[in-house]
Amino acid sequence: MSTQRTEFDPATLGDRETTLLVKSILIPRPIAWVGTVDAHGTANLAPHSFFTMVSEEPPIVMFSSTSRKDSLNNAEATGEFTVSLVSRPQFEAANQTSARYAPEVSEFEAAGIEAEPSAVVVPPRVAGSPAVMECVLESIIPVGGNFMVLGRVVHVAVDTDTLDTDARGRTLPLAQKLDPLTRLGRNEWGTLGEVLAIDRPQGA
Repeated sequence: MSTQRTEFDPATLGDRETTLLVKSILIPRPIAWVGTVDAHGTANLAPHSFFTMVSEEPPIVMFSSTSRKDSLNNAEATGEFTVSLVSRPQFEAANQTSARYAPEVSEFEAAGIEAEPSAVVVPPRVAGSPAVMECVLESIIPVGGNFMVLGRVVHVAVDTDTLDTDARGRTLPLAQKLDPLTRLGRNEWGTLGEVLAIDRPQGA
């Protein structure tokens, strides 16, 4: 049985309305809680929901900055940033860091978020985050009105209580224990919900 659909023409909607529509479809989106420092050492922290992994060897992640914001400017200037996972208990704090603050204001301080030193980069990590990646800048690529920021993962720190060693001897975090938040459409955020597991099929 075919699905009854409503058709949307981006040329008629315009970029802004089309973007809102697409963001409501591409769900859930993981959140990069990006930590940076400026040239004066002021720490910045902001959530970015255009975020994913783009390379395995070497491990490279990306976040996209909508226009020139502090995360982009600082990463470009210093060549480093951190990505802290946003867990459910940090819902309100992460949302608060999306507010517009002046560049000289630290979101860590303004939102009352405890920072901790990173292991190999200068920008701090979120102390309460269950998992953090420390990154060095690979490149910045303009895409439309946005900027895609690529960072090579040079260090990972994970809450020990979330880790589990599987039958192959790999120690990895359990999704339920990470308890991550995601971004949806409108002003909605999502939790992990049901976790499904299935082995990959064998080819013919």
